[in-house]
Parts: sequence; C-alpha cells; structure tokens
Amino acid sequence: MEKLSNNQIAWRAAQDIADGAYVNLGIGFPEKVAQFQPPGREAIFHTENGILDFGESPVKGAEDWDVINAGKKAVTLKPGSAFFHHADSFAMVRGGHLDVAILGAYEVAENGDLANWSTGPKGVPAVGGAMDLVHGAKRVAVITDHVTKDGKPKLLKRCTLPLTGVGCVTRVYTSLAVIDIEGGRFVLREKLPSLSVADLQAVTGAELLIPGPVADLICPEV
Repeated sequence: MEKLSNNQIAWRAAQDIADGAYVNLGIGFPEKVAQFQPPGREAIFHTENGILDFGESPVKGAEDWDVINAGKKAVTLKPGSAFFHHADSFAMVRGGHLDVAILGAYEVAENGDLANWSTGPKGVPAVGGAMDLVHGAKRVAVITDHVTKDGKPKLLKRCTLPLTGVGCVTRVYTSLAVIDIEGGRFVLREKLPSLSVADLQAVTGAELLIPGPVADLICPEV
C-alpha cells in the first residue's frame, strides 16, 4: 500500500501552523515538523528544557552541545531567543501559553484520547512532558503512521495502552490521511488519491465519518 514518508507527514502538519504560533514538538519524529515551515510563515518553537525560538539544526561539526532541545539534539539560536529554567518552561506549558503541541502516538481513540508514553507492562515508560503538553497547549495534533509495524490500526475506538491524555487530540496526520476528531468521532478530511475510502476504513479501528468532500492528500517529495 502506498503511503507518505515521515518527512511528508511532517510537511503536511507544518502547513497548518499559523504564522507566529508558539509550538512545542514532541521528541523524535515530531521534531521534523520544524524543517518544513511554509514560506512567509515563522513559528516560534519551544522546548521543555528551556529555550524559546530556537532555529535549525547546526551543520555537522559545528554543534554547541550546551544548546540542545528536549531530545538532546543540537539546535541553533535565532536573534531574540530566550533561555529559562526548566520549571519556568513547564509553567509556560501548564499556563496555556502554547498554541500548538504536535506529538507522536502509539494509539489515538476516536474520542481524542492519546496513548504515547508506554507500550504496556513490558515496555520502558517515557512520560517526558507529554502529559503536561496535551492539557496545556491550545491545540494538540498527532503525527503517526496509520498502522503499527505489524499492520494493526493505531486509530481505535478506545485506546488499549496507558493514556497520556483524555479527549485532547483534535487532528491526526497519518501516512494515509488527515483526520479530525469532532464530537467523539473520526472525521475524514484528506486521503491519498490512490486509496479508496473502503481500503482506508479497513486499516482504521473505528468508523470514519465523511460529512462532505474528502480532499486529496498530496505532499511534495521532501
């Protein structure tokens, strides 16, 4: 089955970030979103360990390892970047000062529940700041492959793994589709042109509502 690459999923998510928005990106895959800001728009990126308005990754060999993001990756600083204490950083999160948080997921439920910190009793738990972000940010989006490595749906009627947050996700960008969560249901907004609705539904663990036209999900090679 054709699907988007991680870079393409990140690109699509970046198109919905408003100019001047304060944004936190989850560790790992979501960090890619920062690479694809649309021309003429500039987000202000926040990292839990205490930087606001950091820039692109430095060229290899020019890293300053005192300047890193929450994922321990080297970043650059923009004019006007700010440093602050870890506790102040979480005060920004908990105080509702972030416009958007974009996170990865193990599972997302049709009512907006998110599971992204534990794969169960045999997994290594990694809570990080996700539990604060999903309740502090004004909008929470998820980027993820549509299915697990063994082909099981990641979008479900109810999450089976320990929850990060309840009813917090409003949009999911997957390798196959863009899906909103409204009124406790998955609402299909965009899908790959090569994929039928029936094929998409077959790999989705809850009903997809289609209240209107479904746009083609088309991303550049990035």
